[in-house]
Amino acid sequence: MQAVVQTIRDLVEIPSPTGFTAHALTYVENRFKEEGISYKKLEKGALLAMLPGESARIRLLTAHVDTLGAMVKEILPTGRLSLSQLGGYAWTAIEGENCLVHKMDGQTVSGTIVFHHSSVHTSRVTNTEERSATNIEVRLDIRSTTAEETRVSGIEVGDIVTFDPRFVHTETGFVKSRHLDDKASVALLLELVKKWKTLTLPHPVHILISNYEEVGFGGNAGFSEDVAEYIAVDMGALGEGQHSDEYTVSICAKDGSGPYDLALRHQFTRLAQQHSIPYKVDIYPYYSSDASAAVHAGHDVRHGLLGPGIESSHSYERTHETSLQATYDLLDAFVKEPMNDENTL
Repeated sequence: MQAVVQTIRDLVEIPSPTGFTAHALTYVENRFKEEGISYKKLEKGALLAMLPGESARIRLLTAHVDTLGAMVKEILPTGRLSLSQLGGYAWTAIEGENCLVHKMDGQTVSGTIVFHHSSVHTSRVTNTEERSATNIEVRLDIRSTTAEETRVSGIEVGDIVTFDPRFVHTETGFVKSRHLDDKASVALLLELVKKWKTLTLPHPVHILISNYEEVGFGGNAGFSEDVAEYIAVDMGALGEGQHSDEYTVSICAKDGSGPYDLALRHQFTRLAQQHSIPYKVDIYPYYSSDASAAVHAGHDVRHGLLGPGIESSHSYERTHETSLQATYDLLDAFVKEPMNDENTL
């Protein structure tokens, strides 16, 4: 798993919130080039890699390179910035985080995301006031006490704000970082294609690296009409009442969009049992994926969802090498097995 972990680190250290993914996609594109993988760029900027197979019917695997982030909503009279979210998260999840403001000229200005009344020595509401778009601000690392002084630095409304990922790989096998959703899955696919390109696969495998998943329409277009199975490789969500954990591959039975294909889910669990791959089946009540986006867009595909278990999703996230390994092994077993053409259990 060391190669996967290193690729995760490479990816999370390339800022790529939704709408600002070009640099991360260039990294992925260069990896495809290095491996001699055939690919094409889609109009939305996503990448579609294509591995040959014996059948005409295609399996598509997707993971998304876009992450959470923000845009400058307003330059405040104090010279600080208010934010508009890219993707969905709690304001408390980014409070205290270091960040970069990406100006239109390509330069950056560093700062920290803070609560307006952040000092307990000067305010009685620091511990009690709900965090919201009206009181979370970027404190810039420039000398500015007015909106005009901030504008002189080149910062404007609409500039992208990215969060420090704070990547850590512990001696005990944990991987901690922002944006493991879904760069852990992108890394897994980038490492797996090295192996798959040497095999004779029963079906062509197309790999879609999407870039608008966090806003709901990353993987809903741009793929072949011959795609029969559409598998989103995305995080398993952990929490109270959930079955998933950081040590197994998470197989989703249902999320907020509805149930996933039952035959595919049974295939995933059967393969996991046959290959002694640790897994958990789970339901995610406040979740959707590029696979569900594709189905909602009207595509006639069987859709599934699996991925590593990610703790504290859409915050400072964590997973474990064993979950990454289990996801790697299940994907590898899956692409080597022919489709169930009858679509029966």
